[in-house]
Amino acid sequence: MSQTVVLVEKLNLSYKSLHAVQDVSFSVEAGEILAVIGQNGSGKTSTVECIEGLRKPDSGWIRVFGKDPWRHRGEVYREMGVQLQEAEYPLKIRVEELCRVYASFYERPADWNLLLTQMGLDHKRKTPVHKLSGGERQRLTVLLALMGLPKLLILDELTTGLDPEARQNMWISLGKIRESGVAVIMVSHYLDEVEALADKILYLERGKQQFFGTVQGFREYAKSRIPCEKRKEAISLEKLYLMIAPKTTGLTMEGIV
Repeated sequence: MSQTVVLVEKLNLSYKSLHAVQDVSFSVEAGEILAVIGQNGSGKTSTVECIEGLRKPDSGWIRVFGKDPWRHRGEVYREMGVQLQEAEYPLKIRVEELCRVYASFYERPADWNLLLTQMGLDHKRKTPVHKLSGGERQRLTVLLALMGLPKLLILDELTTGLDPEARQNMWISLGKIRESGVAVIMVSHYLDEVEALADKILYLERGKQQFFGTVQGFREYAKSRIPCEKRKEAISLEKLYLMIAPKTTGLTMEGIV
């Protein structure tokens, strides 16, 4: 019997007059990957930050491992790993030094030497972090998110900056993580990545939930929103998404109080 790791019901969050998240509801089970998709400003980051306990919702109900992440952030964080798209580390610290520091935060940390090998970073252990390439830094942030052997892993743009081969290897690694029973929430703009990895999709538009369900269910939902003559059986998930996503003509900003 699957275990519900994250449960969100009627989540609402506003920044002054901006309704960033409106009546969003979904769940994530153990061993399941949920992809959160939508344009910039659609509410993805705000939704995930509420799950992480970084923002207090205006209304709604969130449980992570059965606990309110805002009120019990410390307890939730013991079983949660977070990979951020951008992270700053102490200047000149070396890769293996940073791994040791992160390992010291946990009673039973993961084998970071093994993780270095699995992430293709073993030969970079003596390298200062600031001298890593963008793709190498991205892999390092994922490694650090796994250090506490989390039961929930939150990933923000997992493969940004990675070359095609590294992306494929990262997908394989994430598949193995999922098989171990870890629940994963991934925010992504890459629909080929979503199609390859996700079990379910949460699709947001301007803060409002438009769809939550399986990948195949999203295909059917998207096709229902486009003209019949454009509904080709072999059409990619990315093309379907582009057909239904709102057209933008300028910049939007999310999470600014």
